Amino acid sequence: MSSASISPAVVQPGSFLTLHYRLAGPAGDIINTFAGKPATLSLGTGELSPAVEERLIGLAEGTRTRFELPAGAAFGERNPHMQQWVARRLLAELGDPDEQYHVGDVVQFPTPDGQGRYAGSVQQVKDEAVLFDFNHPLAGQPVTFEVQLIGVL
Repeated sequence: MSSASISPAVVQPGSFLTLHYRLAGPAGDIINTFAGKPATLSLGTGELSPAVEERLIGLAEGTRTRFELPAGAAFGERNPHMQQWVARRLLAELGDPDEQYHVGDVVQFPTPDGQGRYAGSVQQVKDEAVLFDFNHPLAGQPVTFEVQLIGVL
């Protein structure tokens, strides 16, 4: 009988993870799973930004740590071309024609292939159109990333 201990699994590209994590910017948390159920995700599938995934590589199962990422490192710089006016008639076709939009609302849109979704936050509201910002909410901002690795496969 060997008394060698089994070393914990280590995060590698493509690892499947069960974890608690928190992403926060200067205005506070964007995502925080610590109070609820842990998240499960696979590295390399775009669920986390590449800069955040890089910080996870090499961490052992059971690790709890925190990283500070400088402005723009986690989600890129803000792109002014990612702010776009969307006509009310198109919004009515995509969703509820009676929807009321308010500055700060986050609205989900289907991807052109219908397989996924992306979000835009309302910046301005006019009678004929609504201005959405499709940048990530933390684009161009410093980010705090806190993680507790529960399981690594």
